[in-house]
Amino acid sequence: MKKFTILVVLIIAVAFVGSAMAVPPGKNVELKGGAMGKVTFDGKSHADKGLKCDDCHKGNTPFAMKKGTAKIKMADHNAGKLCFSCHDGKKAFASKENCAKCHKKAAAGY
Repeated sequence: MKKFTILVVLIIAVAFVGSAMAVPPGKNVELKGGAMGKVTFDGKSHADKGLKCDDCHKGNTPFAMKKGTAKIKMADHNAGKLCFSCHDGKKAFASKENCAKCHKKAAAGY
């Protein structure tokens, strides 16, 4: 019985740790965007287009599941890596021509 209790506690702990790192479907993630302004990833808009979390977060896909692991640089824009593997103007809107669709500068005073 003691082993069973320990196993149940471990399973629950892993479930809570996993959910703490993940962004639930339909939620947003804010990324630092440098001088261009922060970037907000909208999970709902991607899900509405039929995408699933695993499309970008599994195996040989652009992003690891752990929050904060992606370090996006301007070179990634130019090389078609990470977000830009889809946002190339063919599969999704071209990020290079539509900076303001992702980058939002905060209003003065915020």
